[in-house]
Order: sequence, then structure tokens, then C-alpha cells
Amino acid sequence: MTEELCFLKTNMKKNIYLLLVSLLMLNTAIGFSQKNIILDTDFGGDADDLGALVMLNHFIDKGECNLLAVVSWSTEQYVIPAIDAVNRYYGHPDIPLGIRQADNYYESWNYNKVIADGFAHTMTNKDAEDATVLYRRILARSKDNSIVIVTIGPLYNIQALLQSGADSLSPLTGKELVSKKVKEFVIMGGQFPEGKDEWNFNGNMPEVTQFVLANIPVPVTYSGFEIGNAIKTGEVFNNIDPNQPLYVGFKHFSANAPWIKANYKGKILNNSTFDQTAVLYAIRNGVGKYWEKIDQGYCKPDENGGNVWIHTENPTQQGYLKLTAPPEKMATLIEKLMLGKL
Repeated sequence: MTEELCFLKTNMKKNIYLLLVSLLMLNTAIGFSQKNIILDTDFGGDADDLGALVMLNHFIDKGECNLLAVVSWSTEQYVIPAIDAVNRYYGHPDIPLGIRQADNYYESWNYNKVIADGFAHTMTNKDAEDATVLYRRILARSKDNSIVIVTIGPLYNIQALLQSGADSLSPLTGKELVSKKVKEFVIMGGQFPEGKDEWNFNGNMPEVTQFVLANIPVPVTYSGFEIGNAIKTGEVFNNIDPNQPLYVGFKHFSANAPWIKANYKGKILNNSTFDQTAVLYAIRNGVGKYWEKIDQGYCKPDENGGNVWIHTENPTQQGYLKLTAPPEKMATLIEKLMLGKL
């Protein structure tokens, strides 16, 4: 083989490789656009918050998600160490963390401490930024209509943001910042078309939900209790490496959560999959594939954590998801997403 022919073949291989990489990147860009996400969570009480955070970390690696911050509604003593530990375990130690301003407490059945004890972290609750300040700082420096806020816990942090005034971070009020910078809220909460006393709509402060839903100035999509309650995930984690947060958190939850521990026999149990559905919609949408979106109406919350969907003739800025895919198929899909296999 001549030197010239060898050069041509080598150059051809290089060009083919670059073409394949370009096509792969183009296919990814066409299939999924990167979403700018802020996650607001009551991490530690239910295993679904852990599953949702792990999913987002995998979506970062796939180029589908830019996780701008994780904000905690919970003020449990180990909540920020646990969130920090999960993000660090999955290779994203620099995600800003915020927390609402309230007294700390310790809850032994929460999985926060076992994750914090088992995995490297550097932050405590005191190190996390004030939730409202963090929200305002991120919104102020972001492009218009560029952020999706995913709430998978009670809505106090959102109320505080909406009620915040102009400051050194922005001359806009919180409501004005949301209107300008946020593209959509994805709220895991409520039951549809109606229900009573759902936790995220109650949170021992149901008047917060009434205020927030009356004042959000941008589109809202709800993933209700009924969707996550139909999808059961978790048992598959009995077969994974036990030295990872999913195993440690789900096992502690199965053994200790008041509403599930009676069935614990030493192995991880299946659990309702509420928060993961909100994350799946926020990143991949899935309307027409996993669920349909009912948008003729709006959600009216009550003073007890319940709600009812008020039908209107025309679409509004609000909508709720109605599951159309078989729950078993959804469970398999979400388990693969939590494991980073899809």
C-alpha cells in the first residue's frame, strides 16, 4: 500500500467517524431538547423524591437536562446532606441547593441520614442558600421563558417566591420574575378530576396551595396522585449493587415508612411512583405516548388539601395528565430511567 493510499484511507475513516458523531448529536437534538430545570422537593419522606432526583442526574448525563438548582421544602436535619450526597454520587457536585427558612428537625424513618452517612457530601442545611434568594438569583440571570420549575412537594417555596419583592438581584417582583423567566410549572400534586387531602396540596399548610394556584402567571401541568398511585416501582432495586443511593434509600424507606413497613420482609418493596412521573413529563413530555393532557379547565384547591377540576369550554393555561399507557409498562420505563438504562 502506498503512503498516499494509506493517508486517504485513514482520512476517510476519520471523516466517517466525525459524520457518525454529528448524526448522533443531531438525532439527540431532534429527539430531546435540553430543559432548564429547577426541582422543588420534600426529599426524604417518600422514596419517589429520591427516584426523581436520580432520574434528573441521569438526564443531565444524556444531555437532556440542565439542573439549575434543587430546592428543599423539607427542613429535616439531614435533607441537604442527602441531596448533596446523591448529586455527588452521580457526578454533579456543583448543583446549587436551597432550603426554606424554618426550624430543623430529625425524623428517623426518613432516608436522609442513611444516605448522608453512606455517601460523600460536603454540605449541611446551614450551607444551603435561602430558597427565595436562590430562586430569584437563578431567575434573574436566566433567559426569558427558559425555565421549567418542577415541584414534587408542598408549595411553600413557590408562595415565598411569588410574594417576594424587588431586591439587589432584580428590580422585578417574584411574580414578575416568574412571568418573564419561567416557561412552565410541572406540579406533582392533587387528584384529578377531583380528590381529597393529597399531601403536596396539604403539607399542613393547604392555604399555600390556594394562594399559589391562584397566582402562578404561567402555564401549569399537573401530574396527579392517581397517576403515581397506579405505577409501582422499587422491587427491581433488590438486584442492583447495594452500595448506591437508590438501594440504600429505597430499602430504608421500605423498612421504616409508616405506611409500608408492615409488609417489609427484608427486601425493597414496590412503592407508588408519583414524583418520577412529573420529571418524565418535564423532560420528555410524552403526551400522546404515555398520557393525554386535559387542558379545558383549571384546578381549584380547597382549604383541606383537596381539589376539583373546573371544566371550561376552551383550553386554559392549566392542564392535567391522564395516563393512557399500561401502568406496568410505565413502571418498567421509569425503573430503567432511574437506573440510567434508557
